[in-house]
Amino acid sequence: MNHRTVAVGAAVALAALTATACGSSESSDEDGGPVELTYWGWAPGLEQAAALWNETHPDIQVTVKEQAGGDELVTRTITAAEAGEAPDLMQAEYQALPTLVSNDVLADISGQVSDSEGDFSAGLWQQVTLGTDAVYALPQDSGPMMLFYRQDLFEEYELDVPTTWEEFADTARRVRDVAPEAYLTTFSANDAGLFAGLAQQAGAQWWTTEDTTWRVAIDDEATQRVADFWGGLVAEGAIDNKPMYTPAWNRALNTGEQIAWVSAVWAPSVLASSAADTAGQWAAAPLPQWEEGANVTGSWGGSTTAVTNDSEHPEEAAEFATWLNTDPEALAVLIEHGIYPAATAAQTGDALTEPPAFLSNQPDFYEQAATVAQGTAPAAWGPNVNVAYSTFNDAFGQAARDRSDFGEAVTEMQQATVADLRDHGFEVAE
Repeated sequence: MNHRTVAVGAAVALAALTATACGSSESSDEDGGPVELTYWGWAPGLEQAAALWNETHPDIQVTVKEQAGGDELVTRTITAAEAGEAPDLMQAEYQALPTLVSNDVLADISGQVSDSEGDFSAGLWQQVTLGTDAVYALPQDSGPMMLFYRQDLFEEYELDVPTTWEEFADTARRVRDVAPEAYLTTFSANDAGLFAGLAQQAGAQWWTTEDTTWRVAIDDEATQRVADFWGGLVAEGAIDNKPMYTPAWNRALNTGEQIAWVSAVWAPSVLASSAADTAGQWAAAPLPQWEEGANVTGSWGGSTTAVTNDSEHPEEAAEFATWLNTDPEALAVLIEHGIYPAATAAQTGDALTEPPAFLSNQPDFYEQAATVAQGTAPAAWGPNVNVAYSTFNDAFGQAARDRSDFGEAVTEMQQATVADLRDHGFEVAE
Protein backbone atom coordinates (compact mmCIF):
# COMPACT_ATOMS: atom_id res chain seq x y z
CA MET A 1 0.00 0.00 0.00
CA ASN A 2 1.30 3.43 -0.91
CA HIS A 3 1.35 5.45 2.32
CA ARG A 4 1.08 8.64 0.30
CA THR A 5 -2.53 7.78 -0.55
CA VAL A 6 -3.75 7.30 3.02
CA ALA A 7 -5.99 10.32 3.62
CA VAL A 8 -6.05 12.00 7.00
CA GLY A 9 -9.81 11.67 6.88
CA ALA A 10 -9.33 7.97 7.64
CA ALA A 11 -8.33 8.91 11.19
CA VAL A 12 -10.75 6.46 12.80
CA ALA A 13 -9.04 3.46 11.30
CA LEU A 14 -5.63 4.84 12.16
CA ALA A 15 -6.73 5.53 15.73
CA ALA A 16 -7.90 1.93 16.11
CA LEU A 17 -4.53 0.61 15.02
CA THR A 18 -2.57 2.89 17.31
CA ALA A 19 -4.87 2.17 20.25
CA THR A 20 -3.97 -1.50 19.90
CA ALA A 21 -0.29 -0.63 19.98
CA CYS A 22 -0.75 1.58 23.04
CA GLY A 23 -2.45 -1.19 24.92
CA SER A 24 0.63 -3.41 24.75
CA SER A 25 3.00 -0.93 26.39
CA GLU A 26 4.79 -1.75 29.65
CA SER A 27 6.39 0.55 32.19
CA SER A 28 9.85 -0.94 31.76
CA ASP A 29 11.85 -2.61 29.04
CA GLU A 30 11.61 -6.38 28.58
CA ASP A 31 14.99 -6.96 30.26
CA GLY A 32 13.83 -5.12 33.39
CA GLY A 33 15.89 -2.02 32.64
CA PRO A 34 14.55 1.48 32.06
CA VAL A 35 12.46 2.29 29.01
CA GLU A 36 14.70 3.99 26.45
CA LEU A 37 13.08 6.66 24.27
CA THR A 38 14.64 8.52 21.36
CA TYR A 39 13.49 12.03 20.49
CA TRP A 40 14.38 13.71 17.18
CA GLY A 41 14.20 17.48 17.27
CA TRP A 42 16.03 20.74 16.65
CA ALA A 43 14.74 23.29 19.15
CA PRO A 44 17.27 24.71 21.61
CA GLY A 45 16.81 23.47 25.16
CA LEU A 46 15.47 20.00 24.35
CA GLU A 47 18.59 18.22 25.63
CA GLN A 48 18.54 20.23 28.85
CA ALA A 49 14.86 19.50 29.39
CA ALA A 50 15.39 15.80 28.74
CA ALA A 51 18.25 15.78 31.27
CA LEU A 52 15.88 17.24 33.88
CA TRP A 53 13.32 14.53 33.08
CA ASN A 54 15.92 11.77 33.25
CA GLU A 55 16.99 12.86 36.74
CA THR A 56 13.49 12.40 38.11
CA HIS A 57 12.29 9.49 35.95
CA PRO A 58 14.88 6.72 36.24
CA ASP A 59 12.50 4.17 34.70
CA ILE A 60 12.00 6.19 31.49
CA GLN A 61 15.11 7.66 29.92
CA VAL A 62 14.96 10.04 26.94
CA THR A 63 17.80 10.67 24.50
CA VAL A 64 17.53 13.73 22.29
CA LYS A 65 19.16 13.46 18.89
CA GLU A 66 19.45 16.81 17.16
CA GLN A 67 18.32 16.70 13.57
CA ALA A 68 17.85 19.17 10.77
CA GLY A 69 14.68 21.13 11.33
CA GLY A 70 11.45 21.62 9.47
CA ASP A 71 10.81 19.84 6.19
CA GLU A 72 14.13 18.00 6.22
CA LEU A 73 13.31 16.31 9.52
CA VAL A 74 9.88 15.35 8.14
CA THR A 75 11.54 13.71 5.13
CA ARG A 76 14.07 11.86 7.30
CA THR A 77 11.36 10.60 9.65
CA ILE A 78 9.11 9.38 6.83
CA THR A 79 12.07 7.53 5.32
CA ALA A 80 12.91 5.98 8.70
CA ALA A 81 9.26 4.99 9.23
CA GLU A 82 9.17 3.16 5.90
CA ALA A 83 11.93 0.95 7.33
CA GLY A 84 10.19 0.67 10.72
CA GLU A 85 12.96 2.71 12.36
CA ALA A 86 11.35 6.03 13.23
CA PRO A 87 12.20 7.51 16.65
CA ASP A 88 9.80 7.28 19.57
CA LEU A 89 9.19 11.02 19.50
CA MET A 90 9.76 13.78 17.01
CA GLN A 91 9.43 17.53 16.81
CA ALA A 92 7.10 18.56 13.98
CA GLU A 93 5.83 21.90 12.79
CA TYR A 94 2.06 22.24 12.82
CA GLN A 95 1.75 22.35 9.05
CA ALA A 96 3.73 19.10 8.75
CA LEU A 97 1.30 17.01 10.82
CA PRO A 98 -1.10 16.09 7.96
CA THR A 99 1.84 14.95 5.83
CA LEU A 100 3.13 12.76 8.65
CA VAL A 101 -0.32 11.33 9.40
CA SER A 102 -1.04 10.61 5.75
CA ASN A 103 2.26 8.71 5.63
CA ASP A 104 1.18 6.67 8.68
CA VAL A 105 4.04 8.00 10.81
CA LEU A 106 2.25 9.42 13.86
CA ALA A 107 0.32 7.63 16.58
CA ASP A 108 -3.01 8.77 17.94
CA ILE A 109 -2.23 9.58 21.58
CA SER A 110 -5.68 10.86 22.52
CA GLY A 111 -6.01 8.14 25.18
CA GLN A 112 -2.97 9.51 27.00
CA VAL A 113 -3.15 13.29 26.47
CA SER A 114 -6.80 14.32 26.11
CA ASP A 115 -6.78 15.77 29.63
CA SER A 116 -4.20 18.31 28.41
CA GLU A 117 -6.55 20.03 25.99
CA GLY A 118 -7.33 22.79 28.48
CA ASP A 119 -3.64 23.68 28.72
CA PHE A 120 -3.65 25.15 25.21
CA SER A 121 -5.65 27.60 23.15
CA ALA A 122 -8.45 26.15 21.05
CA GLY A 123 -6.72 27.26 17.87
CA LEU A 124 -3.53 25.34 18.65
CA TRP A 125 -5.38 22.24 19.86
CA GLN A 126 -7.33 22.14 16.62
CA GLN A 127 -4.04 22.00 14.72
CA VAL A 128 -2.85 18.86 16.52
CA THR A 129 -6.18 17.05 16.19
CA LEU A 130 -6.68 17.87 12.50
CA GLY A 131 -10.37 18.33 13.19
CA THR A 132 -10.86 14.75 14.41
CA ASP A 133 -11.17 13.01 17.78
CA ALA A 134 -7.61 11.79 17.39
CA VAL A 135 -4.64 13.69 18.86
CA TYR A 136 -1.44 13.41 16.85
CA ALA A 137 0.88 15.65 18.88
CA LEU A 138 1.06 18.11 21.76
CA PRO A 139 1.64 21.81 21.03
CA GLN A 140 5.17 22.80 22.02
CA ASP A 141 5.74 26.38 20.95
CA SER A 142 3.63 28.89 19.08
CA GLY A 143 4.02 31.93 16.88
CA PRO A 144 1.12 34.35 17.46
CA MET A 145 1.49 37.21 15.02
CA MET A 146 2.01 40.82 16.12
CA LEU A 147 2.99 44.18 14.66
CA PHE A 148 6.51 45.37 15.45
CA TYR A 149 7.29 49.03 14.84
CA ARG A 150 9.97 51.65 15.40
CA GLN A 151 8.60 53.46 18.40
CA ASP A 152 11.00 56.38 18.03
CA LEU A 153 10.16 57.00 14.37
CA PHE A 154 6.42 56.65 14.96
CA GLU A 155 6.78 59.46 17.50
CA GLU A 156 8.96 61.53 15.18
CA TYR A 157 6.52 61.17 12.28
CA GLU A 158 3.51 61.65 14.59
CA LEU A 159 2.01 58.28 13.66
CA ASP A 160 -0.57 56.36 15.68
CA VAL A 161 -0.12 52.61 15.96
CA PRO A 162 -2.80 51.15 13.66
CA THR A 163 -5.42 48.94 15.28
CA THR A 164 -7.28 48.04 12.07
CA TRP A 165 -6.04 47.12 8.60
CA GLU A 166 -7.73 50.24 7.22
CA GLU A 167 -5.67 52.33 9.63
CA PHE A 168 -2.59 50.31 8.65
CA ALA A 169 -3.09 51.27 4.98
CA ASP A 170 -3.57 54.93 5.93
CA THR A 171 -0.42 54.81 8.05
CA ALA A 172 1.55 53.32 5.15
CA ARG A 173 0.47 56.22 2.94
CA ARG A 174 1.26 58.73 5.67
CA VAL A 175 4.83 57.42 5.97
CA ARG A 176 5.38 57.96 2.24
CA ASP A 177 4.16 61.55 2.64
CA VAL A 178 6.26 62.54 5.67
CA ALA A 179 9.36 60.44 4.90
CA PRO A 180 9.56 59.70 1.15
CA GLU A 181 12.75 57.70 1.62
CA ALA A 182 10.98 55.29 3.97
CA TYR A 183 8.20 52.69 3.90
CA LEU A 184 6.01 51.45 6.70
CA THR A 185 6.85 47.88 5.69
CA THR A 186 7.35 45.53 2.76
CA PHE A 187 5.34 42.67 1.31
CA SER A 188 7.69 39.69 1.26
CA ALA A 189 7.06 36.76 -1.06
CA ASN A 190 9.87 34.50 0.17
CA ASP A 191 8.15 33.01 3.22
CA ALA A 192 4.60 31.73 2.70
CA GLY A 193 4.14 31.25 6.44
CA LEU A 194 3.59 34.98 6.84
CA PHE A 195 0.83 35.12 4.22
CA ALA A 196 -0.75 31.92 5.58
CA GLY A 197 -0.96 33.47 9.04
CA LEU A 198 -2.56 36.63 7.66
CA ALA A 199 -5.10 34.52 5.80
CA GLN A 200 -5.89 32.58 8.99
CA GLN A 201 -6.59 35.83 10.81
CA ALA A 202 -9.08 36.73 8.09
CA GLY A 203 -10.86 33.39 8.56
CA ALA A 204 -9.25 31.17 5.94
CA GLN A 205 -8.92 27.40 6.39
CA TRP A 206 -7.01 26.19 3.37
CA TRP A 207 -7.41 22.42 3.83
CA THR A 208 -10.30 20.54 5.42
CA THR A 209 -11.49 16.93 5.24
CA GLU A 210 -14.79 15.13 5.16
CA ASP A 211 -14.44 11.37 5.54
CA THR A 212 -11.65 10.57 3.07
CA THR A 213 -12.13 13.60 0.83
CA TRP A 214 -9.99 16.74 0.96
CA ARG A 215 -11.42 20.17 0.31
CA VAL A 216 -8.96 22.88 -0.72
CA ALA A 217 -10.06 26.47 -0.11
CA ILE A 218 -6.95 28.54 -0.69
CA ASP A 219 -8.82 30.58 -3.29
CA ASP A 220 -11.52 31.59 -0.82
CA GLU A 221 -13.01 34.97 0.04
CA ALA A 222 -10.86 35.47 3.15
CA THR A 223 -7.57 34.78 1.36
CA GLN A 224 -8.55 36.90 -1.62
CA ARG A 225 -9.37 39.73 0.79
CA VAL A 226 -5.87 39.56 2.25
CA ALA A 227 -4.29 39.30 -1.21
CA ASP A 228 -6.24 42.27 -2.53
CA PHE A 229 -5.31 44.35 0.52
CA TRP A 230 -1.56 43.75 0.28
CA GLY A 231 -1.50 43.71 -3.50
CA GLY A 232 -3.25 47.06 -3.57
CA LEU A 233 -0.69 48.63 -1.22
CA VAL A 234 2.18 47.28 -3.31
CA ALA A 235 0.59 48.42 -6.58
CA GLU A 236 0.16 52.00 -5.37
CA GLY A 237 3.65 52.12 -3.89
CA ALA A 238 2.41 52.61 -0.34
CA ILE A 239 4.63 49.75 0.86
CA ASP A 240 7.78 48.19 -0.54
CA ASN A 241 7.89 44.93 -2.50
CA LYS A 242 11.31 43.59 -1.43
CA PRO A 243 11.76 40.17 0.25
CA MET A 244 12.75 39.64 3.88
CA TYR A 245 15.98 38.16 5.19
CA THR A 246 18.26 39.82 2.65
CA PRO A 247 21.13 42.28 3.20
CA ALA A 248 18.92 45.02 1.71
CA TRP A 249 16.13 44.17 4.16
CA ASN A 250 18.53 44.21 7.09
CA ARG A 251 19.84 47.60 6.00
CA ALA A 252 16.31 48.99 5.66
CA LEU A 253 15.47 47.92 9.21
CA ASN A 254 18.71 49.34 10.55
CA THR A 255 18.47 52.72 8.83
CA GLY A 256 14.75 53.40 9.23
CA GLU A 257 13.92 52.82 5.58
CA GLN A 258 11.43 50.23 6.90
CA ILE A 259 9.80 51.20 10.18
CA ALA A 260 7.47 48.26 10.88
CA TRP A 261 7.32 44.52 10.40
CA VAL A 262 4.28 42.24 10.58
CA SER A 263 5.80 39.22 12.28
CA ALA A 264 5.36 36.87 15.24
CA VAL A 265 6.32 36.69 18.88
CA TRP A 266 9.80 35.42 17.96
CA ALA A 267 10.60 38.59 15.97
CA PRO A 268 12.84 40.25 18.61
CA SER A 269 15.53 37.61 18.13
CA VAL A 270 15.50 38.18 14.35
CA LEU A 271 15.56 41.95 14.74
CA ALA A 272 18.45 41.67 17.20
CA SER A 273 20.61 40.20 14.45
CA SER A 274 19.10 42.00 11.44
CA ALA A 275 18.76 45.48 12.97
CA ALA A 276 21.27 45.43 15.82
CA ASP A 277 21.78 49.19 15.71
CA THR A 278 18.16 49.83 16.68
CA ALA A 279 17.93 47.90 19.96
CA GLY A 280 15.54 49.54 22.40
CA GLN A 281 13.82 51.51 19.65
CA TRP A 282 11.18 48.92 18.67
CA ALA A 283 7.89 48.01 20.31
CA ALA A 284 5.18 45.44 19.65
CA ALA A 285 1.43 45.81 19.31
CA PRO A 286 -1.45 43.46 18.49
CA LEU A 287 -1.92 42.68 14.82
CA PRO A 288 -4.31 45.15 13.13
CA GLN A 289 -7.83 43.77 12.95
CA TRP A 290 -10.36 43.40 10.16
CA GLU A 291 -13.09 44.31 12.64
CA GLU A 292 -12.42 47.12 15.09
CA GLY A 293 -12.15 45.91 18.68
CA ALA A 294 -11.59 42.24 17.80
CA ASN A 295 -8.68 40.13 19.08
CA VAL A 296 -7.82 37.68 16.33
CA THR A 297 -4.36 36.72 15.19
CA GLY A 298 -2.79 34.18 12.90
CA SER A 299 0.12 31.84 13.56
CA TRP A 300 3.52 32.02 11.91
CA GLY A 301 5.80 29.26 13.10
CA GLY A 302 5.62 26.93 16.05
CA SER A 303 6.01 23.19 16.49
CA THR A 304 4.71 20.15 18.34
CA THR A 305 5.91 16.97 20.05
CA ALA A 306 4.56 13.81 18.42
CA VAL A 307 4.78 10.07 19.13
CA THR A 308 5.43 7.77 16.19
CA ASN A 309 3.80 4.47 15.33
CA ASP A 310 7.20 2.79 15.52
CA SER A 311 7.54 3.47 19.24
CA GLU A 312 7.47 0.30 21.34
CA HIS A 313 6.54 2.44 24.36
CA PRO A 314 3.90 4.93 23.18
CA GLU A 315 2.41 5.45 26.63
CA GLU A 316 5.75 6.43 28.12
CA ALA A 317 6.51 8.58 25.08
CA ALA A 318 3.16 10.38 25.47
CA GLU A 319 3.88 10.85 29.19
CA PHE A 320 7.17 12.56 28.37
CA ALA A 321 5.56 14.69 25.64
CA THR A 322 2.92 15.85 28.12
CA TRP A 323 5.50 16.69 30.76
CA LEU A 324 7.73 18.53 28.29
CA ASN A 325 4.95 20.82 27.14
CA THR A 326 2.95 21.39 30.34
CA ASP A 327 5.28 21.01 33.35
CA PRO A 328 6.42 24.42 34.69
CA GLU A 329 10.02 23.31 35.22
CA ALA A 330 10.29 21.81 31.75
CA LEU A 331 8.77 24.90 30.16
CA ALA A 332 11.09 27.17 32.12
CA VAL A 333 14.06 25.36 30.55
CA LEU A 334 12.65 25.77 27.04
CA ILE A 335 11.80 29.42 27.66
CA GLU A 336 15.33 30.04 28.89
CA HIS A 337 16.54 28.87 25.48
CA GLY A 338 14.22 31.17 23.55
CA ILE A 339 11.09 29.04 23.06
CA TYR A 340 7.73 30.80 23.34
CA PRO A 341 5.57 28.10 24.96
CA ALA A 342 2.25 26.94 23.57
CA ALA A 343 0.92 26.18 27.07
CA THR A 344 -1.29 29.09 28.08
CA ALA A 345 -0.26 29.15 31.74
CA ALA A 346 3.42 29.40 30.86
CA GLN A 347 2.82 32.49 28.71
CA THR A 348 2.21 34.53 31.85
CA GLY A 349 4.52 32.59 34.16
CA ASP A 350 7.60 33.74 36.04
CA ALA A 351 9.95 32.66 33.24
CA LEU A 352 8.55 35.40 30.98
CA THR A 353 8.54 38.34 33.37
CA GLU A 354 11.43 40.06 31.60
CA PRO A 355 11.06 41.23 27.99
CA PRO A 356 13.53 40.19 25.27
CA ALA A 357 16.70 42.25 25.57
CA PHE A 358 16.06 43.86 22.19
CA LEU A 359 12.72 45.19 23.47
CA SER A 360 14.02 46.28 26.85
CA ASN A 361 11.89 49.43 26.54
CA GLN A 362 8.67 47.35 26.60
CA PRO A 363 8.48 45.53 29.95
CA ASP A 364 4.96 44.23 29.28
CA PHE A 365 5.91 42.54 25.98
CA TYR A 366 5.14 38.97 27.06
CA GLU A 367 2.02 40.06 28.92
CA GLN A 368 0.78 41.60 25.69
CA ALA A 369 1.85 38.55 23.67
CA ALA A 370 -0.17 36.28 25.97
CA THR A 371 -3.29 38.37 25.39
CA VAL A 372 -2.71 38.28 21.64
CA ALA A 373 -2.18 34.50 21.73
CA GLN A 374 -5.63 33.99 23.27
CA GLY A 375 -7.10 35.09 19.96
CA THR A 376 -5.16 32.64 17.79
CA ALA A 377 -7.35 31.63 14.86
CA PRO A 378 -7.56 27.95 13.93
CA ALA A 379 -5.41 26.82 11.04
CA ALA A 380 -6.15 23.94 8.71
CA TRP A 381 -3.23 22.19 7.02
CA GLY A 382 -3.06 19.51 4.36
CA PRO A 383 -0.62 16.82 3.21
CA ASN A 384 0.99 18.99 0.52
CA VAL A 385 1.72 22.28 2.25
CA ASN A 386 5.11 22.21 0.53
CA VAL A 387 3.44 22.45 -2.89
CA ALA A 388 1.25 25.39 -1.86
CA TYR A 389 4.19 27.20 -0.29
CA SER A 390 6.45 26.61 -3.27
CA THR A 391 3.78 27.93 -5.62
CA PHE A 392 3.36 30.96 -3.36
CA ASN A 393 7.06 31.75 -3.64
CA ASP A 394 6.90 31.65 -7.43
CA ALA A 395 3.50 33.24 -8.08
CA PHE A 396 3.60 35.90 -5.39
CA GLY A 397 7.27 36.57 -6.02
CA GLN A 398 6.45 37.47 -9.61
CA ALA A 399 3.36 39.47 -8.66
CA ALA A 400 5.28 41.45 -6.03
CA ARG A 401 8.10 42.25 -8.44
CA ASP A 402 5.63 43.32 -11.15
CA ARG A 403 3.23 45.01 -8.69
CA SER A 404 0.52 43.00 -10.44
CA ASP A 405 -2.69 41.22 -9.32
CA PHE A 406 -2.13 39.16 -6.15
CA GLY A 407 -5.54 37.51 -6.62
CA GLU A 408 -4.28 35.62 -9.65
CA ALA A 409 -1.38 34.30 -7.58
CA VAL A 410 -3.86 32.94 -5.01
CA THR A 411 -5.75 31.14 -7.77
CA GLU A 412 -2.48 29.66 -9.02
CA MET A 413 -1.78 28.32 -5.51
CA GLN A 414 -5.23 26.73 -5.42
CA GLN A 415 -4.84 25.05 -8.79
CA ALA A 416 -1.36 23.70 -8.09
CA THR A 417 -2.37 22.32 -4.69
CA VAL A 418 -5.47 20.56 -5.99
CA ALA A 419 -3.59 19.10 -8.97
CA ASP A 420 -0.85 17.73 -6.73
CA LEU A 421 -3.33 16.07 -4.35
CA ARG A 422 -5.08 14.37 -7.25
CA ASP A 423 -1.77 13.31 -8.79
CA HIS A 424 -0.98 11.50 -5.51
CA GLY A 425 -4.29 9.67 -5.37
CA PHE A 426 -6.21 11.82 -2.89
CA GLU A 427 -9.92 12.45 -3.35
CA VAL A 428 -10.44 16.20 -3.69
CA ALA A 429 -13.56 18.33 -3.68
CA GLU A 430 -13.06 22.01 -4.38
